Amino acid sequence: MDVRGAICDVSDRAQRLELVAKVTEEFGGKLDILVNNVGTNIRKPTVDYTEEDYSTIMRTNLESAYHLCQVCQPLLAASGNSCVVFNSSVAGGPTAMRSGTLYAMTKAALNQLTKNLACEWAGAGIRVNTVAPWYTATDLALQVLQNESFKAEVLSRTPMRRIGQPEEVADS
Repeated sequence: MDVRGAICDVSDRAQRLELVAKVTEEFGGKLDILVNNVGTNIRKPTVDYTEEDYSTIMRTNLESAYHLCQVCQPLLAASGNSCVVFNSSVAGGPTAMRSGTLYAMTKAALNQLTKNLACEWAGAGIRVNTVAPWYTATDLALQVLQNESFKAEVLSRTPMRRIGQPEEVADS
């Protein structure tokens, strides 16, 4: 299996286009998997979000994934048996987890995008799925889990009574 990495600020449209051009060239116009594993958050009460906060979270969490899917679709279809994976969150679905309304909105949108693309692109041999973990020991989550009372609340709602590890999400 030929796997390569590239650095790209996916919140920047021009960098996304450069990345896809590089992928197109290096992989002969085919792509077997697109993993949209990006997210940022600014935790505030809804009334405190600024226009810039809104733009940053929407551009990073949602627009980047949507646009990458659009521009990678021909490469994924050319593969004949490919997949798209979104890294979402339970914040976008069945539970409210005090992650902030903007974060939750973007993750809910990714969940809905998954359903629609799965139906739309199935005929092209492209599978589309979402992974939606609970609190996982990432830099973003560990910031808020430093608050012991908040961490205790999270753990009380977690069946295994511990914070998930990144490899548990990546290996599933």
